[in-house]
Amino acid sequence: MKIAVTYDNGTVFQHFGKSEQFKVYETEGTKILSSEVISSNGEGHSALADLLARQGVTMLVCGGIGAGAREALKNAGIGVCAGAEGDCDLAVKACLEGTLVGSDACCDHSGEGHSCGHKEEGACGSSQEGECGGCEGSEGCGMCPGHRQVIGKNVGHKCTVHYRGTLNDGTQFDSSYDRGQPLEFVCGAGNMIFGFDQAVANMNKGEIIDVHLMPEDAYGMINPYMIMSAKFDELPGSKDLQEGEQVIVADEVGSRYRMTVIRKDEDSVTLDGNHPFAGKELNFRIELVDLD
Repeated sequence: MKIAVTYDNGTVFQHFGKSEQFKVYETEGTKILSSEVISSNGEGHSALADLLARQGVTMLVCGGIGAGAREALKNAGIGVCAGAEGDCDLAVKACLEGTLVGSDACCDHSGEGHSCGHKEEGACGSSQEGECGGCEGSEGCGMCPGHRQVIGKNVGHKCTVHYRGTLNDGTQFDSSYDRGQPLEFVCGAGNMIFGFDQAVANMNKGEIIDVHLMPEDAYGMINPYMIMSAKFDELPGSKDLQEGEQVIVADEVGSRYRMTVIRKDEDSVTLDGNHPFAGKELNFRIELVDLD
């Protein structure tokens, strides 16, 4: 597995789109085998995504990153863990061990530098097209646990699956069967929740399995640091929000996070950036329809 980090003199550079160098790591399991620093020989999100894809990178660790860049990386089959800072080597080590949590996903600074906008039509709580199991679709990761390395024969292959997801009480929350459209993803690229990705990694074409995922293998436990309160004048647009409404909150570097209004007072609002399924056990029936 290859991991790239936005690089600036040994530390994680804080703006993906302006990164002049990347440090690329060859890894195996939780070990770093080798690394090299490469120059970014292009401008724009797509050019940088293509550069990393040509290097065989399947995971990017970075500081700030916008939605356009996340989409370009997703299309290149590259997962993202944003909000990292400090020493590059330590950030990659934490990524491999599953302990890296993006700091920019934790809005614990009372709304400073944020702006608020209503959620786009059709953008659901788990992915842009309603498909569950993914790391927030085009909005990228940052609301689920740090990425761990998926191990299995299907890693690196494009997998086409049908699935049905239910809670422990039997409530169905998602189904590709009902949509009539299977889900395609690159196994191990970091675009799926870990437990789903790991289950598919060892499946055979045509096989159907049932898996039960604990929160740490799905969307993680509820993180209190992902709950923020802000005065209306600190968070433009928040005065018009209603409890239960989902919104997109943008920070000062353009990174965006999907949050839910959980309380509204006379002069402030409280938002929760945890995934709706944080802290929940999930069940999936997965069918591996095709494997490339």
